[in-house]
Amino acid sequence: MKGDTSLRWWQKTIAYEIYVNSFQDSDGDGYGDLNGIRSRLEHLESLGVGAIWLTPVYASPMVDNGYDVADYYHINPRYGTMEEMEALIKEAGDRGIRIVMDLVFNHTSDKCVWFTESEKSAGNEYSDWYIWKDAEPDGGAPNNWRSIFGGSAWEWSESRQQYYLHTFAKEQPDLNWENPKVREELYNVALFWLDKGVGGFRMDAIPYIKKPAGFPGGEADEVDGMTGIHEMTANTPGILDFLNEFKQRVTAGRDIFTVGEANGVTPADLQRWVGRDGVFDMIFEFSHVNLDFQSDEIWCRTKKWTLRDLKEAITASQKATEENGWYPIFFENHDKERSIEHYFPKNADPVKAGKALATVLLMLRGTPFIYQGEELGMTNVRWPSIDDYNDINSVSQYNIALQNGLSEKEALECVYRFSRDNARTPMQWDTTEYAGFTTGTPWLPVNENYQTVNAETEALDEASVLSWYKRLARFRKEHAALVYGTYTEVLNDREDVYAFVREDGEEKLLIAVNFSGEEAEYDITSTGAGETEEILISSYGDDDDRGGAMLERLRPYEAVVLRIANEV
Repeated sequence: MKGDTSLRWWQKTIAYEIYVNSFQDSDGDGYGDLNGIRSRLEHLESLGVGAIWLTPVYASPMVDNGYDVADYYHINPRYGTMEEMEALIKEAGDRGIRIVMDLVFNHTSDKCVWFTESEKSAGNEYSDWYIWKDAEPDGGAPNNWRSIFGGSAWEWSESRQQYYLHTFAKEQPDLNWENPKVREELYNVALFWLDKGVGGFRMDAIPYIKKPAGFPGGEADEVDGMTGIHEMTANTPGILDFLNEFKQRVTAGRDIFTVGEANGVTPADLQRWVGRDGVFDMIFEFSHVNLDFQSDEIWCRTKKWTLRDLKEAITASQKATEENGWYPIFFENHDKERSIEHYFPKNADPVKAGKALATVLLMLRGTPFIYQGEELGMTNVRWPSIDDYNDINSVSQYNIALQNGLSEKEALECVYRFSRDNARTPMQWDTTEYAGFTTGTPWLPVNENYQTVNAETEALDEASVLSWYKRLARFRKEHAALVYGTYTEVLNDREDVYAFVREDGEEKLLIAVNFSGEEAEYDITSTGAGETEEILISSYGDDDDRGGAMLERLRPYEAVVLRIANEV
């Protein structure tokens, strides 16, 4: 398998998500922008990044930080101009980095001209571009669906005298994908950006574009009488017909990649979504990051999970794509809390934990997606009041918690744990005021730990999380088994160690990561993986000093990569 040329460029690189609001401000207005990204391309190049996924940069009123698009053909003035966007595409390309656009196609802003025209009457050109329904005889909403951001998923329009559907905020009305004119215009949007030279698309909230016939109500929650819209609409049969059409009209035959955000798609479904006959090259499925939730992602209703649960979820996705398809590896994004505090105990050393997760992220089979700040080991925030939070969903979830009988203190604890603002605080570049993110006042407060957790300081420290990411990126490039090789989990029953083998026919590597704060002994020979030959790297940084006996003992939160002797 070594040197297999059948893999495409995006399967052999590292991707990086930029939350534009928070990455780098170049003009002192407190918001990140396109020129700021251009100024930091060297940092991304040092991580081996070959693709940058940008969160939406389109014109928007910013109710949901750009995920409410008013005009797909224009750049949000907050971020810059179309000329600056074109310059970013070119300058990144000169460094071997492709720009990937975020396509928000389930909904638009209520300020989009398509919606403002649609709302005027039931008989104009855009009247059927959104999902409109008459009120019930008592004047109530068409059904009991709860939006993902809380409250009814239906909003009354006085001007049209009907309800419109919104999966997310009321300012984000859902498009009607059943209308071929809507699909045609969305395809034109994608083609417009391909003509600009982008290298692919991340498809936002894609499981919701198809709605069930008849729009039936669901089982009523005892607290609010509603049912989660995710359970009622996600991945409705027929959705793949829409997405196959998108593939044929827009992406087929192009040297780009598509990755769908497909919450609710299970590993068992992956074969229909990715691969030779799939609709995307990759999809983000959330089985390994949503372990806390039973169904709806209601932050105050969680369940306990174990390391075995995490390993089973990752392995299921690895196995589902091993023969057909490809996996986008991730632990963080702009909608999730920071991973160190998600996957490790509160008392875990954040540097050791950050290195441990980095090892899993960059050693698995697939394309790793680093989220900005993850390479620094950035962590969550704890602000004193719900009024301090910007995230619209944090406020909604706080109110849901109160409705469920939690105290204000308890509700705020849920926000501390899961708020999207945890991942949206400004990128921490150096020790200057506001962490080098801006010369003005940042739109969101900087995490208090920026004096020690920042790119400048960590670049000078060989023991830092950032230095470990850079080392792993080089290591991944030097070992073909980590790109082309197979994946096999070992030590499956362990609740403290995640271990797996990557093998390409010429080299066999064992990756072992201790997720506990205690030493962990293990016996690889008993798994059938083979005899350990030598340690290649250790997250503790003392690879050359460890003897043979040390190969079968992991220190707290340690990650190692071992070479397994070839069988004679």
